[in-house]
Amino acid sequence: MASSLVSLSLSLPSSSSLSHTRLNNTTIRCSSSNSNLSENQQQQVNLQAMNPPPPPPPRPRRIILVRHGESEGNLDESVYTRIADPKISLTKKGIAQAEESGIEIRKMIERDGIPNWKVYFYVSPYRRTRQTLRGLGRAFDRSRIAGFREEPRLREQDFGNFQDREKMRHEKTLRTLYGRFFFRFPNGESAADVYDRITGFRETLKSDIDVGRFQPPGERNTGMNLVIVSHGLTLRVFLMRWYKWTVEQFEGLNNFGNGKMIVMEKGYGGRYSLLVHHSEEELRKFGLTDDMLTDQDWQKYAKPGQLNYDCPTLSAFFPHLDEECATVP
Repeated sequence: MASSLVSLSLSLPSSSSLSHTRLNNTTIRCSSSNSNLSENQQQQVNLQAMNPPPPPPPRPRRIILVRHGESEGNLDESVYTRIADPKISLTKKGIAQAEESGIEIRKMIERDGIPNWKVYFYVSPYRRTRQTLRGLGRAFDRSRIAGFREEPRLREQDFGNFQDREKMRHEKTLRTLYGRFFFRFPNGESAADVYDRITGFRETLKSDIDVGRFQPPGERNTGMNLVIVSHGLTLRVFLMRWYKWTVEQFEGLNNFGNGKMIVMEKGYGGRYSLLVHHSEEELRKFGLTDDMLTDQDWQKYAKPGQLNYDCPTLSAFFPHLDEECATVP
């Protein structure tokens, strides 16, 4: 064994020689890499250093969710048996509600004291929501409207084309027994189906916010406000998706009235919270529980990208955690 080790050591270069060889090889490779960088990329590196990318655009100040004004279907459900849901119009009262909503939104924005404030609209393609947009839009001069987009994913829950009144009453009774979120109307949708398409819209909206699609390149308007004109259930599902509410929490929510709004306003850290604009009492009437309000208070101060590690709904999924807390002296 000793002789084999001796012969092996004699066949290898000395440690100093080996180190020198590796060092030389490394030096050569690094020199080659640096040479390529200086020839092909150094100019771009220098330009990037001289012209760093601009900071991200400011996030809109608010996301305002508006339910359409009173429609013919809200007044008389038999309308759904003879008029296609997307073609149902507002009543005179609904038009007035839309105009009042626009005035209320404008006054709310003006109280910010930002001179160059603007609004950008997303609207469901249904007739009653487009009429609502037209009504509330009367409150704004052309210079205040940054733009609008008709968004099919914001449409009403599909109840199955023309509706048979008696059959629909029966289906709604079944929905109460089965569960409002998962029950799917024949030839129509469940709230869970609406959740899936609203998830896609949320990603589009988030992308629009991240790139500042609401204003011309280079502008940094801190007074931008987004208005989403849609339907009662769709807007509740939007909030559920945005704030990651559970199915049980969703089913405890109440529809807000025709022409009414819920305001998601930017808090101190940059995230959107319902507690910035609304009082706790208002949100309890809407259906928020103690856990949901606790989370909204966290949203009020947190920054985008942060996670709430003290998730207030933990005990709903892990009851033993409550027991552990009770045993802590």
